[in-house]
Amino acid sequence: MRFPKMLKPGDTVGLVCTSSCVSAQRVEECVNTVKALGYQVKLADNLAINYGGYMAGSGQARGQWVNRMFGDPEVDAIFCIRGGDGSSRIMEYLDYDLILQNPKIFVGYSDVTNLHLALTQNCGLVTFHGPMVSSNMVDDFDEETKASLYSFLNGEGTVTFQNPKGKEIRVLHEGRCSGRLTGGNLSLLSASIGTPYQVDTKGAILFIEEVCEPMSKIEKWAYHLRNAGLLKQCSGIILGQFTKVTNEECPEYDVIRCLSDVFEGLDIPVVYNVESGHGKPMMTLPMGAMCHIDTKTKSITFEIER
Repeated sequence: MRFPKMLKPGDTVGLVCTSSCVSAQRVEECVNTVKALGYQVKLADNLAINYGGYMAGSGQARGQWVNRMFGDPEVDAIFCIRGGDGSSRIMEYLDYDLILQNPKIFVGYSDVTNLHLALTQNCGLVTFHGPMVSSNMVDDFDEETKASLYSFLNGEGTVTFQNPKGKEIRVLHEGRCSGRLTGGNLSLLSASIGTPYQVDTKGAILFIEEVCEPMSKIEKWAYHLRNAGLLKQCSGIILGQFTKVTNEECPEYDVIRCLSDVFEGLDIPVVYNVESGHGKPMMTLPMGAMCHIDTKTKSITFEIER
């Protein structure tokens, strides 16, 4: 796995919408926010285009803009403006040979999960499950979210994941394990099964998060992973934020109880309450990096080699 080069003041950040769009006014706010962080900006031209009510242009247009940003020698990093829906349409248009030859910082989450899987597995590139410009930076780029992002974008050696103050990493299954980190949004992980970018869990540590879904869908998607044999291949599991996940019929049967049932019989470490996903603060995780979990010390560490 290859870590991209560090992000320096004055570098150029390419802004893309791989899923849903934002308004023209929001595009301007995103540009101003990234410039205020000390970077130059290049824009894809589809950011404010509304296709089908929930996509930022056609799948081909969105995929080609990802390719153009990776291929542009002036662009040092690629930040997704937001998630949303529709990234599955772009996957057939990604130029993996081009991306492989031009490794760069790539940051996003949620529907961006498809791209994390493809870029880590098909290109050997470490990507970053981290804050997005419109979703996390424009209105409230809090210091803990910012510090977590930069600790991985510019870190070296062994970097320890830090939860926000007052948020303790908790243990569901005890143990120690190591493996490269993979995963992301649960619905996208489930939907990846059977595709060329299906989540590869062999010896990996699987990260899972989700937002605004009923418990019945959490169970369906998680059992799809289990029934496909993917969970038993993991060396460990990290559970992130499950924001606004509900169970109106039986509130005491929460997401941890549901996933405890899903993980029954798995003799691997499982930690939860890891604050990465659709909540605030939103802490960054380097996808594809070598990860180590120790439930005795409740620590998650990563090896960063540039």
